[in-house]
Amino acid sequence: MARPGHAWSRPAERGEEEEEGEDPLDARIARSGCLEQHRQLQECMAERRDWRRCQEEVRAFGACMARRQQPQRP
Repeated sequence: MARPGHAWSRPAERGEEEEEGEDPLDARIARSGCLEQHRQLQECMAERRDWRRCQEEVRAFGACMARRQQPQRP
């Protein structure tokens, strides 16, 4: 017979089920301020189905992310 106190299960953390659909990478991109460039790149990729034909969008997104990752100067 199981001892009392060992048969419980931990309840799901609050918001765990609600946020299941949110991609952590998308959230990080949104916080970076480069969401528009990312959206444009995704649209190009969906339309052309070849990243080599989306080089302008790739460079714009890459430059935006690089600017955001540089240390901020006072």
